[in-house]
Amino acid sequence: MTDRLRIALVQISQRVGDIAGNADTMLAWRSKAEGADLVVFPELQLIGYPPEDLILKPALHARAEEHLQRLAEATADGGPAMIVGTVRAEGDRLYNTLNLLDGGRIVGSTRKHELPNYGTFDEKRWFTPGPLPQPIDWRGIRLGLPICEDIWFPPVCAHLKEQGAELLIAPHGSPYEIDKDDLRTGQIAADRVAETSLPLAFLNRVGGQDEIVFDGASFVLNGDGTLAHQLPDWEEVLVMTEWERGPGGWRCAPGEIHALDPHPADTYHAMLVGLRDYVNANRFPGVLLGLSGGIDSALSAAVAVDALGPDRVWCVMLPSRFTSQESLDDAAECARMLGVRLDSVPIEPAVAAFDAMLAPSFAGRPADLTEENIQARARGVTLMALSNKFGHMLLTTGNKSEMSVGYATLYGDMAGGYSVLKDAYKTTVFELCRWRNANRPALGLGGDGPVMPERVIDKPPSAELRADQKDSDSLPPYDVLDPILHGLVEEELSVDAVAARGFDRDTVARIERLLYVAEYKRRQAPPGVKLGKRNFGRDRRYPITNAFRTA
Repeated sequence: MTDRLRIALVQISQRVGDIAGNADTMLAWRSKAEGADLVVFPELQLIGYPPEDLILKPALHARAEEHLQRLAEATADGGPAMIVGTVRAEGDRLYNTLNLLDGGRIVGSTRKHELPNYGTFDEKRWFTPGPLPQPIDWRGIRLGLPICEDIWFPPVCAHLKEQGAELLIAPHGSPYEIDKDDLRTGQIAADRVAETSLPLAFLNRVGGQDEIVFDGASFVLNGDGTLAHQLPDWEEVLVMTEWERGPGGWRCAPGEIHALDPHPADTYHAMLVGLRDYVNANRFPGVLLGLSGGIDSALSAAVAVDALGPDRVWCVMLPSRFTSQESLDDAAECARMLGVRLDSVPIEPAVAAFDAMLAPSFAGRPADLTEENIQARARGVTLMALSNKFGHMLLTTGNKSEMSVGYATLYGDMAGGYSVLKDAYKTTVFELCRWRNANRPALGLGGDGPVMPERVIDKPPSAELRADQKDSDSLPPYDVLDPILHGLVEEELSVDAVAARGFDRDTVARIERLLYVAEYKRRQAPPGVKLGKRNFGRDRRYPITNAFRTA
């Protein structure tokens, strides 16, 4: 029986479906864990998370099992044991498992009991729940291995305690959300520790996977609730934790406590990491975006530069007859401050051609929103042509406020491959721009100092699709609109409940109607970084054809 233990917590990224590559990466990190007794990796690290319906392929199960055996055989070298998460099949049932590998073989395995089925999670679609798990006996220690959601409710940890577990190690795939750090450490993990008096190591991954981003921020709590280790957010890192068994049980020696990002730095880093990993994993040479001189495209360009570097960001100004000189000047200055390429492709020839082409069909009808949308679509066609010709992914620049109420043009400004602002309300956009002008993100590849002129932040937002147009012509002020949308979207409140907070009821009813009728547009929107609890995508799945209203 050992009374001392060195556990390496490996907070790393993944690549969904790259089973051989993920296995190689784990072995490479294990080789860095010199002197460790045990190396722990995040949930489902071998296959990647979330695997979505890729996990239904029997060929994936077979390949995962092959490489799990390869990892097990690697531990025959006398080095540290490993805890590896993967899918394992038993007949037609699939299980989310953790596997303890040591001495060249699999010496223990446990199955996830609590399967989340809300928000971004669909685990009941894929997996069968395991029974309440038993501790795994290893080198004279009884290890409790709850898997992610298993610690978010009391039963699993309570059962492991009753069955003699001496410490808890909980590998996670816990996506970033605003204010989630306090929920993980101060509530969920702290409650399980208080209930069991057992120390708990919470290990999370980092990196982007389509719409979701993992922020790391792993930690260790001792049985008395004190914080022994706090790993950084957003960074791949291996941390060696030192454990000793005393009269009161196992205790982790104090280690480094990293400060986590405050808000809004955390949100900015989420957008940066999500874009960086999406572009790089899908092997785009860089990104392309329309730079209008407005705040949304300025912030999107800034995030892109910080994620990829200025040499991989290509901005294009697409002026029309309604584009102001102020917008031209602001776009040029923004590009200069970011150090990016800026081209100008006037759309007036294309718009004139459409006008001439459609004149016979439109005869006798006044100009309206149709002509505004033709301009937006001419820009979309132009940007997609550049993307097709040169390979850069087109970055869309619409924010959540606009997407909520349909203030966006299908096949126009909605055209593209990814959106970093998709889950950022307009008021959040203002906040992030002011923050970025005063701060350089720790992971950023852009320069120090401001990244956009202050005028871009301060001037009234406008689509500039007609003379003297302002967003406020069509929408309530954003400091009114965004709280209404938060109530309707994030909180799923009725019109009356939102109006009771002091908003005009007719305005709230109008916004609810716009929110519902714009669902068909959002279904055709590109993916984008999830920031809050209810993003348009995996979190919120509404029918397009929908007659329900609460007004």
